[in-house]
Amino acid sequence: MRFLRLLAIVAALAAGLQPALAGRIADADLSARVAALGAGGFDEVETAITDLAATGDDRVPAILDRLGEGELMVRKADGAVFFADKAGKDYRLTDPVTGADAGPAPKATVEKIKVNNRIRRAIASAVGALTLMSPDPAVRRAAAEAVMKSADAAALPALEQAIAVETVPDIRAAMVAARATALLASDAPESDKVAAIAAIADLGSRDALGFLSGYTSADGAVGDAARKAAAAIESRLMLWDMGQNLWYGLSLGSVLLLAAIGLAITFGVMGVINMAHGEMVMLGAYATFTVQEVIRTSWPGLFDYSLLIALPVAFLTAALAGILIERSVIRWLYGRPLETLLATWGVSLILQQAVRSLYGANNREVGNPSWMSGSFSVGDIQVTWTRLWIILFALAVFLALIAVLKRTRLGLEMRAVTQNRQMAAAVGIRTPLVDALTFGLGSGIAGLAGVALSQIDNVSPNLGRGYIIDSFMVVVFGGVGNLWGTLVGALTLGVANKMLEPYAGAVLGKIILLLAIILFIQKRPRGLFALKGRAVEA
Repeated sequence: MRFLRLLAIVAALAAGLQPALAGRIADADLSARVAALGAGGFDEVETAITDLAATGDDRVPAILDRLGEGELMVRKADGAVFFADKAGKDYRLTDPVTGADAGPAPKATVEKIKVNNRIRRAIASAVGALTLMSPDPAVRRAAAEAVMKSADAAALPALEQAIAVETVPDIRAAMVAARATALLASDAPESDKVAAIAAIADLGSRDALGFLSGYTSADGAVGDAARKAAAAIESRLMLWDMGQNLWYGLSLGSVLLLAAIGLAITFGVMGVINMAHGEMVMLGAYATFTVQEVIRTSWPGLFDYSLLIALPVAFLTAALAGILIERSVIRWLYGRPLETLLATWGVSLILQQAVRSLYGANNREVGNPSWMSGSFSVGDIQVTWTRLWIILFALAVFLALIAVLKRTRLGLEMRAVTQNRQMAAAVGIRTPLVDALTFGLGSGIAGLAGVALSQIDNVSPNLGRGYIIDSFMVVVFGGVGNLWGTLVGALTLGVANKMLEPYAGAVLGKIILLLAIILFIQKRPRGLFALKGRAVEA
């Protein structure tokens, strides 16, 4: 009924802008029609609603809305109908036509006009019909949708009048579909009802499919037409659902890319199984939270720029933490992968507990800037700005990292160490420094992933734990140390995961994906894109 109240208010405003389409009748005439609402049972109330809607008076939507809310009462003494507002144990009465105060009334002197679901549908249809001629396109569209859901044959005259003057194509299509639903509920000939089903099928929406499902079990031409139209809509929606799942898969793949790309560097160059990589992601998320808190308290006007400010802060925080871990722990464990696994697992637990002690164990909220809020539609695919920006950000980070590896001295030395560590050291490359900077770079990128993940996931000490296994899967599947393999692996696994979920469920889908990767690794142990080099070959 809140929806009807909105329509009622907007209809009243629209009437003042367009008096030729929504004029007023005499107060006495309208009062007589309002009084008819309290003069009988449900049949009489429904007839009175139709009579009121036929006047086109702009005061009618508000009256019918109050009726649906149970706020219309009859005074027993004279049968007059009033708006009734609670005033202690009594009611304060207001004339629904003139708005004049009719004074207080004891509870025993008035009686509420009862409504049921049939009356509510009649109200929805009447209010919808009254707003079909609104000058506001949004109001006309909402009115057409309301009438379509009510499927009331009494709305046919108003719909035909509105369709005749409607100039906006999509609103006119909605009105035609609403007329079709009303026609199906009438005693029109079968041929007209078959044509109405075709009009509903043209919408191709889930609402249209839901409406047609009520006629698929019917006999004759109407049932046949409904079944064919429903099958066509289901096929169309299945394609759109696949497109939606593809979009979800790409967005998940971009998140996996951000989480795994730093791991691909450290794992590929250094051969370190870094189980604390997820905690680098977590540190980036908490750095984002800290930046936002400072901006909220000190410079609230800069909130829309908070994520941009958080990017370098998160990168440096995670990078410095990574360099510290490499210099203090990992440098002593090169060539011993199992020991690095256990050591970095211990480091991850230390970092989690440190964050719990500093920020608490509860989830922390990181707000969305205005330019990352909301969504838009592409056909039946819903696209959120947050996910779109994360995809673009992931690609930008990937391309920036490619540029660093291809165009800088650090990148050249990293590639040399990756291909043959001993030869790189022999020609003067300081491999310990390269190791530290590489680990810092990979950790810093994980911090950037934390900035992105803070917009779509809970910021908590356990944030990184949910992504570490998936990150290793991406790296191994794509090819250890190969960035292009990481990109392809992340997008492939993301899309495959979301495509499997509707059929197998989230847990079983991930299990199937894991088994598929195991079988794939049996055939290609080095992944999709294997690195080349004598040390690697060995």
